[in-house]
Amino acid sequence: METSRTLVYQTLEFAAPRRIPRDVWLLPWAWMNYPQQTQALIERFPSDFVTAPAPGRVAHVQGDAYEVGTFIDEWGCIFTGNQRGVIGEVKDAAISTWDDLPNLRVPEGMLHFDAAAVNAFCQTTDQFVMGGCCPRPFERLQFLRGSAQLYLDLGEQSAQMMELLHTVHEFYLKELEAWAKTDVDGLMFMDDWGAQNRLLIAPRMWRKLFKPLYKDYIDLAHAYGKKIFMHSDGYTLDIFADLVELGLDALNSQLFCMDIEEIGRKFKGKMTFWGEIDRQNLLPFGTPAQVADAVSRVAAALYAQGGVIAQCEFSAGSQPQNVMQVYQSWEEVIRAE
Repeated sequence: METSRTLVYQTLEFAAPRRIPRDVWLLPWAWMNYPQQTQALIERFPSDFVTAPAPGRVAHVQGDAYEVGTFIDEWGCIFTGNQRGVIGEVKDAAISTWDDLPNLRVPEGMLHFDAAAVNAFCQTTDQFVMGGCCPRPFERLQFLRGSAQLYLDLGEQSAQMMELLHTVHEFYLKELEAWAKTDVDGLMFMDDWGAQNRLLIAPRMWRKLFKPLYKDYIDLAHAYGKKIFMHSDGYTLDIFADLVELGLDALNSQLFCMDIEEIGRKFKGKMTFWGEIDRQNLLPFGTPAQVADAVSRVAAALYAQGGVIAQCEFSAGSQPQNVMQVYQSWEEVIRAE
């Protein structure tokens, strides 16, 4: 029987799914500001993806990441939030000087959860199940050191910076492996690498310091028979070829920061494009007709008997009718062929 799970696998393997699978990203902001429209969205267009719960996992956090005020995450990084429904920013580094490095709080409790319960959950759903972790080494270093200081660290590449990067990476490998040993279908990692029109660091530095980490994540997932997904905001076209080379299964990127047709010419059929539709301009300020045109543009450039997932983010500023139109338009893509 064809299920959400099989639709996603067919898409990732370019095996002509009967429809484009959906992944609906809802920030708490959407529920807080448009509860009725958000409920209508998920009832009309239910997601083909679900994230596995992690019963028994111990995450030492304080506060609510999506409320105004202070939130302290599992690594001890302090976020300050100024708007409900949107995660805050780190204002004060947890490791402000290298003298603080020995006090780094590695969240070992995140590695221990009830794997049997995860496996039982996977058996109860026909959705494509994602693991409950998300390595983000570049962003984690920013949270620990502060963004401005981290860019200086990357320039200097001191022994302390390399030690911190190694410690973070080794933890994430352990976390990914713990989830890879379960019955989930896919794993995910992320780092926001793009500014509006270029990478945040030189591609050669990215290839030296971070590409090897991502290779480890992708190789680990595939060794356990899992699909692996990556998210990265901003302009990231300069590293697409590297991600294809590493064997990444699916990439969530801000396509509208780049030349979508160029992406299609170079990478169509080589990896799956896991969304998205322009949340900087179209979702907040566009019309449903413009949104429909945008979906058609992405489909024409990137669909290859699969290779595209209908994903967009219902986040701060997005108009509910435009988010609804995204999924309505994707529903019509294969029928229009």
